[in-house]
Amino acid sequence: MSIYDYKVRTVKGESKSLHEYEGKVLLIVNTASNCMFTPQYKELQALYAKYKDEGLEILGFPTNQFGSGEKGPNEDIHSYCEINFGVSFPLFEKTEVNGNNAHPLFQHLKQAAPGVLGSKSIKWNFTKFLVDRSGNVRKRFGSAEKPSQMEKEVAGLL
Repeated sequence: MSIYDYKVRTVKGESKSLHEYEGKVLLIVNTASNCMFTPQYKELQALYAKYKDEGLEILGFPTNQFGSGEKGPNEDIHSYCEINFGVSFPLFEKTEVNGNNAHPLFQHLKQAAPGVLGSKSIKWNFTKFLVDRSGNVRKRFGSAEKPSQMEKEVAGLL
């Protein structure tokens, strides 16, 4: 399957096909509102603001699978991100990224860009997957890698 074959639900409950993002550079991130990496929302938003008009889309997928960092309902997540970090990039409903109930999109991402030592699991919140304009998963960035540290690679695909 292509990355564009997957369907996801927005934080507002609307179904969306990733086909809508064909031809864009994507940064797909599993996020959380109560995590030591939550301040990365600010850098993600800055990156989005800088490169959105050149074809960058950041897709945020909140998850509660790591340290209970995302306990609230989707509506609260959306409000929190908007109010505290000015997030304007698309957010999606709370999503499982590991385990038997992992969303097929994240199964695809993990298969295409394994982690350290070939690990297929996501280790923590704010793991980031960079996807080129053709839908190829180019790289996985760990939680500790800040969006500002990825800017050169993101810009290189635009």
